[in-house]
Amino acid sequence: MKIFLNNRIPQNGIDLLKNNKLELIIPTDDHLSHEDWLKHCQSADVILNVGKNKFDKSFFDQCPNIKAIVLFSVGFDQVDVEEATRRGIPIGNTPEVLNKATSDVAFLLMQMVSRKVNYNIEKVKGGQWKDFDSMEALGQELYGKKLGILGLGRIGFEMAKKCRAAFDMKIIYHNRHHNHEAEQELDATYVSFEELLSQSDVISIHANYTPGEAGKFDKAAFEKMKSNAIFINTARGGFHNESDLLQAVQSGTIWGAGLDVTNPEPMHADNPLLQLPNVVILPHIGSATAEARAGMSRVAAENIIAFSKNLPMPSCANPDVYQQQM
Repeated sequence: MKIFLNNRIPQNGIDLLKNNKLELIIPTDDHLSHEDWLKHCQSADVILNVGKNKFDKSFFDQCPNIKAIVLFSVGFDQVDVEEATRRGIPIGNTPEVLNKATSDVAFLLMQMVSRKVNYNIEKVKGGQWKDFDSMEALGQELYGKKLGILGLGRIGFEMAKKCRAAFDMKIIYHNRHHNHEAEQELDATYVSFEELLSQSDVISIHANYTPGEAGKFDKAAFEKMKSNAIFINTARGGFHNESDLLQAVQSGTIWGAGLDVTNPEPMHADNPLLQLPNVVILPHIGSATAEARAGMSRVAAENIIAFSKNLPMPSCANPDVYQQQM
């Protein structure tokens, strides 16, 4: 069985695959053209994908030999899961192992925005640290504030725990379904999306992204938020309309924003959001710890090994594919 790995991952996953006698195709060029990437896909049985390559109907038509795809990510929005399932192709992903690391970044962004950290760092670096001014660049405290979470799953739960423990924040959330564990352990309250917007002092997105969620946080949504509200997105950039977000922060409609994801990625260096004192942008580093990435590498390898043995993948985005194969 040939496994195409399009970019580097921690060695522990590669060792697992090799120890299970699986043949790895690893190009020496980390920046393949789309044409070269497609050629490698056409020669493989399984793809271990790192990055944002698209797997849609056109891809599956061009690569009819593909038997499984394993993503080096939790999110699977770049895959037409319905089409893959129809063709009997399981889609592996890497949940759980990056919950703490990604929630750490959301927690960090919330604090950085609330105290205008980027602005103050640049002031020091630029020689603008002047005498004490009691009204200069005031931030806001988070104690006792209300945290609203869109998508209170594994990562959102970790974020809520941190905010509850550190700042005694009250937790509200909007999900497809109730999270009874969060309601019991964190006294979290389920609310409508409209209530999430109007009641939250901080809104943090941790939901799975689908095309139907595109621009969910737009001008109309920001206008329903509190003027002191902090908007945090560590999920996918498609959730927010960046021009509307810029206008909302510039006009004081909301307090500020912290983003680990943008649309497009990478963000252009001249994006005016980067110039605002109460906005913090990070380059999609939610899972960027040695521990989380090693965990992702292990889970990805375990998915492939299970598939090679005709077993269900331990972490599968479309488990229904196994039902239709029975």
